[in-house]
Amino acid sequence: MRWDDVYLRACATRLPAVMPAEEAVARGLVDAVSVRRMQSTGVTVGEQSPPDMAVAAARTALGRSGVVPDDIALLLHASLYHQGYDMWAPASYVQRLGVGNRCPAMEVRQTSNGGMAALELAAAHLTATGAPAAMITTADRFCAPGIDRWRTDPGTVLADGATATVVARGRGFARLVSLVLVSEPGLEEMHRGEDPPGDAPLAVRCPVDFEATTRVYLRTAEGQRSVARMANAQTETIERALEEAKAQQADIDWFVLPHLGRRRLDVNFFRRYGIDPERTLWSWSRGIGHLGAGDQFAGLTHLVESGRARAGARALLLGVGGGFTWSAAVVEFTDVPAWPASAAAQADL
Repeated sequence: MRWDDVYLRACATRLPAVMPAEEAVARGLVDAVSVRRMQSTGVTVGEQSPPDMAVAAARTALGRSGVVPDDIALLLHASLYHQGYDMWAPASYVQRLGVGNRCPAMEVRQTSNGGMAALELAAAHLTATGAPAAMITTADRFCAPGIDRWRTDPGTVLADGATATVVARGRGFARLVSLVLVSEPGLEEMHRGEDPPGDAPLAVRCPVDFEATTRVYLRTAEGQRSVARMANAQTETIERALEEAKAQQADIDWFVLPHLGRRRLDVNFFRRYGIDPERTLWSWSRGIGHLGAGDQFAGLTHLVESGRARAGARALLLGVGGGFTWSAAVVEFTDVPAWPASAAAQADL
């Protein structure tokens, strides 16, 4: 869909310290061969709970935006993994401590595509209601016993951290031009396999093992068709987003991709679409890891904080999440602010 009068007013990250890949190998957390295949240089690892990281990011984003709490008409919190308590509402916690108002606050659970799904929901809400602004937060902490950040999803290292984005009408540092989401629900079995439903969290497999369920799924007739279906859905998403933005791929200055390992990026993005890695944030994201639902917003934050964003430049944000869903959004930088770089961002300057 093409959007009018929807802007990204401000964004921020909360990223803990980076554990170098060499340290992870030395501690026996991952083997050196896997690190070489992913070409990972490190991953953010922290002790703070996901909602507390989201609160910190939300406060920073709100301060950067100039938006007052009462103008935030909707808060959406996206995540993949455990948020600290069972049968609890982390969105309300983030709202209470990070924003401090009484607007509707709710979770978006669309795995790694949750942040982009939240962006569409926020844009639709502002357009339909005429409200001034919305807040999107994402946060995860991938830790034992339920997750092995290096082995749960081979080819991707899972990172701790949070993002926050203020979406607003009227003005912002970037304008949302188009946003498309495509779904292929027949692929949900890939992360389910033949396992029976569990009676409690982590009752079936602990830690979570995507490789095991994927292996089972790929042996099925539907699984053998999955690679082509996934490629087609991703291509459809990109082509529609560019068409609705009245743009060509050559018009895109930055490709903000999921923080995957190098082999996955090569197969799914660089070679498939002829994307030059230099026009992506690969040199930075390889030292951060996959932030669950927040890769795209973290990337935008990094572009601004590192001084790489320029008024008039366009970025194509791409996402994919289990289920499966794909997303593509074209944003155009307008009035780029001078935000101070976070410690994590400075590492790539």
